Amino acid sequence: MYKAHVNNKIFDITQTSDGLVIDNQPLNWDWIEFAPGSFHILLKNKSYRAEVVKADADTKTFVIKVNGVVQTVSVKDKFDLLLEKMGMNASASSKVNNIKAPMPGLIIDLKVKAGDTVNAGDALLILEAMKMENVLKSPGGGIVKTLKVKKGDSVEKGQVLIEF
Repeated sequence: MYKAHVNNKIFDITQTSDGLVIDNQPLNWDWIEFAPGSFHILLKNKSYRAEVVKADADTKTFVIKVNGVVQTVSVKDKFDLLLEKMGMNASASSKVNNIKAPMPGLIIDLKVKAGDTVNAGDALLILEAMKMENVLKSPGGGIVKTLKVKKGDSVEKGQVLIEF
């Protein structure tokens, strides 16, 4: 059982041996992936072209373009629904304590300062490693307590960069 949120509408989705069922209606469709993340779909004698623009597996959120129209889809699986029913949804456990360097590198930009409020997915800093710029994003919400680094600092893997 899944619940999908699309444009303020909620759909119940189940998987059966015959295929997908959406809101108790079997989904009779044909589809083919013609390029990675790009699909051609036939549904009720209509043709659709769909493309996965962005997929975030951690938050189960997807940005999909269907015939040129961008849609944001968020999905909850049976475990998410159970946790939500028990009052223990993912947002309750997304408080950030600190951000550590995932690899050695050089801090080339700071996007936050002490006292800033951040949400999940907000850019915190840019770490240059192996000649590539890596944007470190907040895994959850919180308030920046202290910055342990400044622009131009070299850091080691596992070093605390920001405390919340």
